[in-house]
Amino acid sequence: MGYSKIKTSVEDGIAVITLSDPGTLNAAGIDLVGELQQAFDGFAKPDSGVRCVVLTGEGRGFCSGANLSGRADGVGAPTADPEGPDSGAALETIYNPFVTSLRNYPVPIVTAINGVAAGVGCSLALMGDIIVAAESAYFLQAFRRIGLVPDGGSTYMLPRYIGKARAMEMTLLGDRVPAKTALEWGLINRCVADDQLMATAMDLAKNLATGPWALSSIRKLIWDSLDTEWKEQLHAERMAQKHAGRSVDSREGVLAFLQKRVAAFVGK
Repeated sequence: MGYSKIKTSVEDGIAVITLSDPGTLNAAGIDLVGELQQAFDGFAKPDSGVRCVVLTGEGRGFCSGANLSGRADGVGAPTADPEGPDSGAALETIYNPFVTSLRNYPVPIVTAINGVAAGVGCSLALMGDIIVAAESAYFLQAFRRIGLVPDGGSTYMLPRYIGKARAMEMTLLGDRVPAKTALEWGLINRCVADDQLMATAMDLAKNLATGPWALSSIRKLIWDSLDTEWKEQLHAERMAQKHAGRSVDSREGVLAFLQKRVAAFVGK
C-alpha cells in the first residue's frame, strides 16, 4: 500500500515504520495517524511474518505533536455547538483507538526517538515496549502552551512510569526533558549517541524478532498489570503460562536447554 506520510519496510521479521513528514517535524495529523493505523494493522496479521515493529521518525524530529496548522486535522474544527469547537472529538474517533491498538498489539514494539517527541508525539514514543532515544532527543508535554491538556494516554502512562511528582512537573511546567534525564527517570530504556540510534533499535528488534511466541504474552501481562489487582494478575500469569507451555517455541526452548544449545524460536 502506498503512503504519503509514512514509510514502511520489512526484513527478517522486523517491520520499520518511519514517520515521514519532515516539513512539520512529523506532526501527527489525522492523515498521518490513519496511515499508521493501516500499517500497524497490516503488520499485526499472522501471515505478515512480522515479529517486531520499530517506529521512528524521519529528519530532525520523531513527532512534534498534533498538526495544529489551521486546525485542519479536525482537532477543534468549526462546529455548530454553541459552546464552541470540540478539541476532544478527534481523540475519541482517531487517536485513542490508535494508541489502544498499540497497547494491545500482538508483537513487541520498539520506538526509536530522534529529536523532539512532543504532545501526542510523546505519547506515541512512550507506547514502545522498548524505548530508545538519541542523545539529542527530548520529550515535551507542550499542551499548557496552547491551553490544552495532555492526551494520547500520557496522563495514564506518565504517573505510572515516573511517578506523580515528575509527571506533574512535565505536564504543568511543560519543560523539555532531555533523553539523558528521561533515562535517569526511568521513562526510557536506552539513551545512545545520535549516530547509533537506529543500529541500537534494530539490534534490540532483532533480539525480539527471534524470540519465542511467549513475548506476545509477556508484553500483554506487563501492560495489563498497570490496572490489575494482585490476585487477578496471578491468574493472568497462570493462564498465559498454560498457553505458552503448549507453544512450539516452548518445546524447542526446553529441548535446547537439555541439549545445551541456543534455541531456534519460530514465533509459534
